[in-house]
Amino acid sequence: MRIGFIRHGSTAWNKEKRAQGSSDIHLDDQGRSDAAKLGDWLKNDKWDVIFSSDLSRAKETAEIIAKKLNLKVITDHRLREAGGGQIEGTTEQERIKKWGENWRELDLGIEKAHLVVERAHAAVNDFHDKYSGLNVLVVSHGSFLRHFFKSTLPELNHENHIVNTSLTILKRDGDKWLNEKFHSTRHLN
Repeated sequence: MRIGFIRHGSTAWNKEKRAQGSSDIHLDDQGRSDAAKLGDWLKNDKWDVIFSSDLSRAKETAEIIAKKLNLKVITDHRLREAGGGQIEGTTEQERIKKWGENWRELDLGIEKAHLVVERAHAAVNDFHDKYSGLNVLVVSHGSFLRHFFKSTLPELNHENHIVNTSLTILKRDGDKWLNEKFHSTRHLN
């Protein structure tokens, strides 16, 4: 089984560096264009099913790609971005002004990493059980994917930002995930 993990296309909030979390923000024009480029690039391979977070920015990215691949999007709320609590809609400067330099140490209602990892693995394990032997695409979000990749492929460098519409492909070999492609943006060139 191969799973291609995609971060949604760009939004106005991405460009403003605002925390999106579970806020339902739509793609901007560049996000739509980049999703179409990725869809065209993915036509060079065989993909059988596409899952998406139910948040608009991911779902719209998935729908653009699915149209290029003649697939139907299946939404799954477990693929949602990590909840941002009180920081949603704010920039780093606004957070520092409101809560101080150590705002990350405060309980601001941000979804805990271990909870994101639990729901990510539950979803991916379900996809593996139901679609074993097929090639699956999953469209989700930056923090969600970073938490999942850190727990699945701890040997890789997870310091780099996950670029919008980047593609990571993992292969399942028994209980182990193997990295085929990590944070690829070749389709944008």
